[in-house]
Amino acid sequence: MRNRRRRAPDPFDGILLVDKPTDWTSHDVVAKIRNHFKLSKVGHGGTLDPLATGLLVLLIGKGTKLSDRIMGGDKTYEGTIRLGVTTYSQDRDGEILEEKEASHIPREQVEAAIKNYLGDIEQIPPMVSAIKKDGVALYKLARKGKEIERDPRKIHVYSFEVTDFNNPLVKFRVKSTKGTYVRTLAHDLGNDLGVGASLDALRRTASGPLDLEKAHTMEEILACDRETIAAKMILLSDMMS
Repeated sequence: MRNRRRRAPDPFDGILLVDKPTDWTSHDVVAKIRNHFKLSKVGHGGTLDPLATGLLVLLIGKGTKLSDRIMGGDKTYEGTIRLGVTTYSQDRDGEILEEKEASHIPREQVEAAIKNYLGDIEQIPPMVSAIKKDGVALYKLARKGKEIERDPRKIHVYSFEVTDFNNPLVKFRVKSTKGTYVRTLAHDLGNDLGVGASLDALRRTASGPLDLEKAHTMEEILACDRETIAAKMILLSDMMS
């Protein structure tokens, strides 16, 4: 029997960590990198809203096999909540629905309210989201002015802390399970405080064992050729070990 040679690992089977810039959709990043490097298969391990920046995990070639593992990992974010402003999308990009005076809210009151969001909680997803109802994404219904009842989802928040406070801006860090809408945390917190709130900025710093410190900016990535971009990837074999 003839011995079969083991195929050398394909340098484009693995993952690429991207520091996503604001105003880019996750799909924009995937499409740009797939076309720029002429890659046949590229996906991502968890969507970031256009407003958000930070760690976007690209799954390339056979790296797409890691989709469930990457998407199922816990996530860590840093961001800013703006008190007193309620928007339709629950972040700064949405239509303003209501504005209230929030200057009387002290840091201690915010920190006390945040404690209610630790552990297992139920969260009602926003209408402006990719969750599907009868096969149609909610954001598409929202664009038509429709609002439908959404079932609450159980999530777990490991930590949620104020890192800086300069009313009306609350800087925070949160670690939670997959499927958490951080803008909904901001919205619900504002309701609890009686003044409303929306997400002003968000940055993902970790996804499972993967960390933003090892991510590359789009400028760095697009300055590479196929050989140098392969050197920046984490091989599938390294992730499977």
